[in-house]
Amino acid sequence: MSFDQLSSLEAQQRRGDNSRGLSTEISHLGTRRDTARVRERVHDLLEESRETFRQLGEAVKKLQSWEDVTPTQKYTQQKASREVQASLQEFQSLQRKALEKQRASVSAAKAVTDEEGGIRSAGEDGQYLEQQQQQEVLRLAPQDEVDFQEALIIEREEEIRNIEQGVNDLNVLFSQVAQIVSEQGEQLDTIVDNVENVRTDTRGADYELRSAARYQKNARSKACCLLLILSVILTIVLLAIFLG
Repeated sequence: MSFDQLSSLEAQQRRGDNSRGLSTEISHLGTRRDTARVRERVHDLLEESRETFRQLGEAVKKLQSWEDVTPTQKYTQQKASREVQASLQEFQSLQRKALEKQRASVSAAKAVTDEEGGIRSAGEDGQYLEQQQQQEVLRLAPQDEVDFQEALIIEREEEIRNIEQGVNDLNVLFSQVAQIVSEQGEQLDTIVDNVENVRTDTRGADYELRSAARYQKNARSKACCLLLILSVILTIVLLAIFLG
């Protein structure tokens, strides 16, 4: 795979960027708009996003390992790593929010189950046949609700375990990408330091050149003055010889 193919992370990231839709669906959890379809949609979006970030993480690591890159390619390496890190951090926040909502939902469902169980116990304690029959009618309706709640609890607890595993897996990936970004920052600092050193050395060399030029100019001026003086002296001597 070429560098350009690896560096096409932005387009791949856009295709897998479900953050906005996922945030909307998660906000419905635990509300009146919470339905089986909403939970299914949350589950699917989480799975799609996790897979996308796994692919992005591998691409970032391969991109970072590319050697002998041009300055433009080096910039692409750094830009891709930072963008993936930011998107991954946002997704992890959404996963944790979904996890909190699911846990709250399970707690509420368990509370309903306990309450319905109490109603059934009270009904079974009736002393008269008529009361027992009435309680039996009342008991049958809550039993369906209890069964539903228990099934719901099992389903949501499974989803909680799934989200927890996803959070843990992507925590590892986030640490790896963060390490890459940190190393790139150190490399960038080194480059900046080298540029500053070169700039300082250049300024020093320029100063030395200007000093040497001034020295040479002064030396030439002194030489010209000396030659002029010698010429005058020589002229006087020659005149004295000829006139004498």
